[in-house]
Amino acid sequence: MMSMWEQSYSELLTKVQNSKPLVHNITNVVVTNFTANGLYALGASPVMAYAPEEVADMAKIAGALVLNIGTLNRELVDAMIIAGQSANTHGVPVLLDPVGAGATSFRTESALRILKEVNISLVRGNAAEIAHLIGEVREIKGVDAGDSADSGNIDLAVRAARTLHTMVAITGKEDVITDGVEVRMISGGDALLTKVTGTGCLLTSVLGAFAAVDPNLLLAGTAGLAFYSAAASRAAAHTAKLGPGSFQIAFLDELAKLHTGSLEGHVTIREVGTTTTGGTR
Repeated sequence: MMSMWEQSYSELLTKVQNSKPLVHNITNVVVTNFTANGLYALGASPVMAYAPEEVADMAKIAGALVLNIGTLNRELVDAMIIAGQSANTHGVPVLLDPVGAGATSFRTESALRILKEVNISLVRGNAAEIAHLIGEVREIKGVDAGDSADSGNIDLAVRAARTLHTMVAITGKEDVITDGVEVRMISGGDALLTKVTGTGCLLTSVLGAFAAVDPNLLLAGTAGLAFYSAAASRAAAHTAKLGPGSFQIAFLDELAKLHTGSLEGHVTIREVGTTTTGGTR
């Protein structure tokens, strides 16, 4: 029998599948095709629009806007801000994926400029990226995080949410999502996710699809993280001995096959308390 929270997550999945929300992605050239296919598999409707001349119009009709700085240039950042401000005006949630923040000063400054000029609803990144957004230093290699323990990610996520005044999701061996007060941990997925380019970027867009159907971003974000992890776990079970190429195809298939019972046996979700100063208890 599903718990109350599991029932809520399942209802959100059904909403995504039935309403097919339009997710406007301004994302990087490496992941565009995979992101579009992943959103289609989930049941959402992707659109990739980058031109400064049209992004404001596209953003205002979307269910969610996802900004991804994986392959950025100054004109693209300008377009992201135009789109983000249009989304803000029209009540559309905006998600930021600060890919590689900390790797170069331009990349970090661009992410911080977006955070300053756009009201961001949710930031999703790895621990190193999130740390650099709040002036903390963790190892990062190109656009990949260096090895780091996940044990400090709860405190980091809470500090970031309170500093940036937004929902923060840190993904890794375990995923953390918080609004700075409530914290949820999601365990599941599979290490094969790290062997396929664009799985993190697609995840942010999947969170956008869930954010598009419910204004409770802690609930929507947790549901998105949980079902994404469930699809990865199920795909890995079929392809563990075949390698990342087979996993990628199976993963898209599993996103398409997600149903209300998909979390059972694949994902664990738990609430974690925080103190008023940001430490865990």
